[in-house]
Amino acid sequence: MAENSTRTIGVLTSGGDAPGMNAAIRAVVRKAIQNGMKVKGIYRGYTGLLNEEIVDMDKRSVSDIIQRGGTILGTARCEEMRTEEGQAEAAQICHDHGIDSLVVIGGDGSYRGALALSRHGINAIGIPGTIDLDIACSEYTIGFDTAINTAMEAIDKVRDTSSSHERCSIIEVMGRNAGYIALWCGIANGAEDILIPETYDYDEQRIVDNIINNRKHGKRHHIIINAEGIGHSTSMARRIEAATGIETRATILGYMQRGGSPTCKDRFYASIMGAYAADIAAQGKSNRVVCLQHGEVTDVDIEEALVMEKHISDYQFEISKALST
Repeated sequence: MAENSTRTIGVLTSGGDAPGMNAAIRAVVRKAIQNGMKVKGIYRGYTGLLNEEIVDMDKRSVSDIIQRGGTILGTARCEEMRTEEGQAEAAQICHDHGIDSLVVIGGDGSYRGALALSRHGINAIGIPGTIDLDIACSEYTIGFDTAINTAMEAIDKVRDTSSSHERCSIIEVMGRNAGYIALWCGIANGAEDILIPETYDYDEQRIVDNIINNRKHGKRHHIIINAEGIGHSTSMARRIEAATGIETRATILGYMQRGGSPTCKDRFYASIMGAYAADIAAQGKSNRVVCLQHGEVTDVDIEEALVMEKHISDYQFEISKALST
């Protein structure tokens, strides 16, 4: 450990909540205190920072939270942080409260706020907390494992009733403009079709032909996993039913995928990433994103992280099609 150049560290959660955020908060707080720093928790993300909803935290503040979903600090969207005035005000509030370093747990939008604060003299560090797995610099994002397990279990249940009624079911999962949740669940649930923004060509006739062909070969149900970035599952279901004559229903899983007690994997990586963030904060590092690369936790420059692109594996998608036949 380098000589401690940070006296007080702040921690907030921003953007969409994700299971495991509490484990990350807990790790940041306890490791920072172990490193000789004071810790301040900031409620409701950047909105709470601008409203000075800031409290002192100690090790007891984060007791009995590792198993809880959501975030004990709360979260919110903050349009003011998109403005230079809001960014300057947020940085000044950090200075006023003696916050040298700020750990931001969230997605890429949250990192843009962290980047802005670093330009105003606050040592900002991001931790990837999003169920979407869409942070390009990191192989893993906190909340993804819980979300896909929640969705997988729900899809299994929908399959049961779909089979009983010999239906086609379109099940829409979250993920914004990324198809990782849809792809993983599509493979894990044995879906007949997986529609993701990265590859979908909007050829519904191909889907209709697939449904009819499978029915001719004795298939009693047909599961379509539809990514949030494509959406319109209800209207798609109406069109497919009209074209096939087969009862078709849409199920939108929605925010249930963000909730629930985090899995072991989410608790583990959130804890490691949170502790790592506290360590590099103690070293005075700034403008960094904690990430998982080649199975190891490391950190990269926020500006570099924001311009990186992440792509669905062509091989994984081809496998999903091969196994659905």
